[in-house]
Parts: sequence; structure tokens; C-alpha cells
Amino acid sequence: MGATIGELLPLAVGVAVSPIPIIATILMLLAPRARAASAGFATGWLVGIVVVVTVVAVVAASADLGGTSDQPSTGASWVKLVLGGLLILLAGRQWSKRPRGDQPGSMPKWMTAIDSMTVGKSAGLGFLLAAVNPKNLLLCLSAGVTLAGSGLSVGDQVVAGAVFVVIAAASVLVPVLGYAVAADRLRGPLDELRGWLVQNNVAVMAVLLLVIGVSLLGKGLGGLT
Repeated sequence: MGATIGELLPLAVGVAVSPIPIIATILMLLAPRARAASAGFATGWLVGIVVVVTVVAVVAASADLGGTSDQPSTGASWVKLVLGGLLILLAGRQWSKRPRGDQPGSMPKWMTAIDSMTVGKSAGLGFLLAAVNPKNLLLCLSAGVTLAGSGLSVGDQVVAGAVFVVIAAASVLVPVLGYAVAADRLRGPLDELRGWLVQNNVAVMAVLLLVIGVSLLGKGLGGLT
């Protein structure tokens, strides 16, 4: 199980440090309905990750992508190759959109509506960013395939999957929980972090996608040779 968790860790970190959900969380924590909206967003984010990883792991297992703890199946290796290639292509696309020189970073237009979001809408947004956003979706898909091809028992897969989910969701859950305990102390640092992420989110995500994509390609090739 340790080897599988080791494979899942980079994928979980990739989801965790995805800048857009973090920026959305910070904006909600600085909004008038901070506690309710951020709690809804965190819940949707967590559920979205769990749903994608679980569904993919179940479907991949039923498609006979399982292997052994020592040797992944050929099918799982091919899927990792494809996902790795897609992540590298996505990294190149992200890098091409990075701000040049003194050009200011930009945020998606939907973020301007965060101040007025209800709990239900913020929960839906969290779910969409986890389960539908292409960058996070590819990482969660990779995690599901990794679990299905690990050769572990169902119980061990659940434990490894839980580790992935906790780490992947931590970057949203920790600020929300921290704000509930010490709201006044966190306002300043959160605002500074938001400014940095707005300016650098594209470059950060491009580098992460490239590193994880190359890693998946390597694992896929290793499973075929």
C-alpha cells in the first residue's frame, strides 16, 4: 500500500495546490457571507474529489485494469500514458497564457459573483471545480486509475484513496477551518496570498501539470516494459 500512496501523493498535491479553488476559497472568506459560503464550497470540493476518484476506480476495476502490487496491468499503463500526455499538453496551454512582464494576472469572470453566492451555489461551484474542471479532473482520473491498477485489496484501496482525498482537499479545508477559529488574524494573510496567486496561478499550475504529466508517462512506460 505504501507504494500506491507514494504514487498518489504527487497527484494529491497537484489537486491541493490548484490556484483557482484556493483563490475562490479566499474570496469567499473575505465576502460578507464568509462562514456559510466557504463551508458550502469546501463541502462541494470534498464531495467532488471523492465522487470522481471513486467512480473512476470502480469503472477501471470493472474494465479489468487491475494488476498486482508489483506489476500494473497493461491497460492501466496505457491509461497513464494517455493521461500523462494530456497533462503535458494542458501544461503547455497553461504556460502560453501566463502574464508577460508587467502584465497583471487575471481571474475568471465568474469570481466576481462570489460575494453574493448562497451556500447551495458555493457548494455547486466547489463540486464543479473538483469534478469538472479539466486540470483537477485529469488528476483525479489518474488517482482513480492508480488505485484500480494497484492490485490492493478493497480495504487498502479505501485507505489509500482516503489519504489522497485528505491531502487533495486540504488546501480548501484548512483555510475554511482556520477562518472559523481565527477569522480576524487570517484576513490580512489571506488577502496577500490571493494577490500572489492571481498573478502567478497560471505559471504555478503549468509547472505542476508538466511535472505530474512526465511522472505519469514514466510510470505508464515502466508498466509496458
